[in-house]
Amino acid sequence: MSIAGGAGALAARFAALAAHGHAALAPFVTAGDPDLDATVAVLEALDRAGADLCELGVPYSDPIADGPVIQAAYTRALAAGFTLEKFFAMVTRATGRVRMPILAMVSYSIIFRRGVDRFVADAAAAGLAGLVVPDLPLEESAPLDGACRAAHLALVRLVTPTTPPQRAEAIARQSTGFVYCVSVAGVTGARAALPAGLAERVAWLRTVSRVPVLVGFGIGDPEQVRALADVADGAIVGSALVRRIAELTPQGREALVAGVEAYVAPLVRAARS
Repeated sequence: MSIAGGAGALAARFAALAAHGHAALAPFVTAGDPDLDATVAVLEALDRAGADLCELGVPYSDPIADGPVIQAAYTRALAAGFTLEKFFAMVTRATGRVRMPILAMVSYSIIFRRGVDRFVADAAAAGLAGLVVPDLPLEESAPLDGACRAAHLALVRLVTPTTPPQRAEAIARQSTGFVYCVSVAGVTGARAALPAGLAERVAWLRTVSRVPVLVGFGIGDPEQVRALADVADGAIVGSALVRRIAELTPQGREALVAGVEAYVAPLVRAARS
């Protein structure tokens, strides 16, 4: 398996960060936007910039909780001919070239249609570190959870501001890899400020979780990342980066790669501060 692959690589990365008192910087990008070759180049740029892990969105025609920026990226990728076969082939190339663990953020309907065992086997063979499945209820997750554990893949669960405490604790205890703490109710998208009460919620989650707690939704600048680094185990930056990729794409591949690296490097530094 490649350096980037497997839940063990993810755990090792978090352990190394914790040993230095650092938080993780976890960018999100859409697979296949603007095309799959560009996605490999973007992943390499993120790795060079120092990103600790990456969530790779699997385009879906009916996205869950994704705001207009990511929805538009999914639409572009699907229009460009995205398929799961092409996705796994691209991931295999990428995980052989980067050190950061890569996870797929994917709707359970896609996994179900392909078959749980087949999807997990393909994910492990491609070198993925795990799956983030935002629309999979805890009560229905046993088959995928078992398959991921057998394949040594993380299965990341999400906790939202509206999740009742007892349920949030159950989700956190069942999550592997890390817990994805959604910062705000609603859809993804960069926001000007972190919501009130987030620090207290993250602090509580960290007391009940066996794995690190990362915060996503609305994170887009170094100041927000720096604030999260004081309370969480990491920050996930999605819509702001996806928007930047869309802005850079018309300028050509070289400008895209350079621009992504330049955008992410300060976020990484903020997570280390």
